[in-house]
Amino acid sequence: MTVSLNEKYIKEFVEEDELTAMQDFIEVAHRKMHEKKSMGAEYLGWLDWPSSIKESELQKIEKSAEEIRQEMDVLIVIGIGGSYLGTKAVKKLLRPSFGLDSMQIIYAGQNLSGRYMEDLLSYIEGKNVAVNVISKSGTTTEPAIAFRTIRKWLYDQYGEDAAKRIIATTDASEGALRKSVETEGFQSFEIPPDIGGRYSVLTAVGLFPLAVAGVDIRSLLDGAKQAEKDLAEPNLSANHAYLYAAYRQILNMRGYSTEVLASYEPAMTAFHEWWKQLFGESEGKQGKGIFPASVIYSTDLHSLGQYLQNGRRILFETMVSFEEDQHSSKIPFDEENVDGLNYLADKTLHEVNKQALDAAALAHVEGGVPVLSLEVQRLDDFHTGYLIYFFMKACAMSAYLSGVNPFDQPGVELYKQNMFELLGKPGYGDKR
Repeated sequence: MTVSLNEKYIKEFVEEDELTAMQDFIEVAHRKMHEKKSMGAEYLGWLDWPSSIKESELQKIEKSAEEIRQEMDVLIVIGIGGSYLGTKAVKKLLRPSFGLDSMQIIYAGQNLSGRYMEDLLSYIEGKNVAVNVISKSGTTTEPAIAFRTIRKWLYDQYGEDAAKRIIATTDASEGALRKSVETEGFQSFEIPPDIGGRYSVLTAVGLFPLAVAGVDIRSLLDGAKQAEKDLAEPNLSANHAYLYAAYRQILNMRGYSTEVLASYEPAMTAFHEWWKQLFGESEGKQGKGIFPASVIYSTDLHSLGQYLQNGRRILFETMVSFEEDQHSSKIPFDEENVDGLNYLADKTLHEVNKQALDAAALAHVEGGVPVLSLEVQRLDDFHTGYLIYFFMKACAMSAYLSGVNPFDQPGVELYKQNMFELLGKPGYGDKR
């Protein structure tokens, strides 16, 4: 078992013949997807990317990342959406929780907050800084503003040597950022033309900053490569990514229109944000889609738990757990036992956490909430890579089952156009 769907909590909500009826649709969607004949086929490059990435590309990433790790204190990753969410998700999941890394990764270009930018510039004062700016076009408003601001700071600090501290991840031949690479001499990596932003974490978009952060990117890719192999058949009994997609759509047709991703590991917080973009942008079109939300248990059992237990029955949960106990944090015995916890003495926190998951799942099922249980063998680089590919494959299939293109984002483009008009960008109307 690497990543599998345990159906023990969902059986009473979905009939076996409903899944059987889904199988034919899945087989057709799978065949079209793998023949590159489905909607958005021009963005299916991620399907075989883990097994096709070039060794020369990996070596270039590792070499550059090691130079940054040796010479710099901070890497600023400038990007928005898929250009930074995957990096942040994997780093937070796999690196120490309390800033024990000597190499710091911080983020810019994911908001338009003046306070955030001022705090960032104040924080990096006196530090040795490099920048990885990530944008296919180089003109997306939020990261473009951040890059303009931080680039000025770099040149003010380091003069012409600033260009050596800037690494651009962008289109291979076009766009404003590629032009800057050519005119200013930045080091660069390419964004594959057939992989969209929210599916790009396993490309240089995520691999370079993750390598700088100290993540074993080869193991990450090995996990994704194993998932690519394991999830290459359409049969629901073998392909649990498709089984997950099928359950999602059956529940959606039943009126469960909100999915709550629940984890019992605080380090999953940023992974949830990546997952929400992946599913939200891929499925939320044409008045369709399951709304993606998330919680971290057991923390949120003491805040949102009441709503989940007794609120409106429009949601279902997907609980993610890591099965192996990788830590030795045992609860100590106390002679006085004032808190009455000696019945837990010598149990690990993992054991207690696992029981909390089962207790919540049973309670929520009793309260009428369908629960899907995704079990991951262990929390490490390999299994994280596997889980990333698992969710990407499941998301694409789920979107196809609902009849939408998983790889466009027309709603986001409309917001951008309205913002340009309100700001008075040349060539756009004026809504002011």
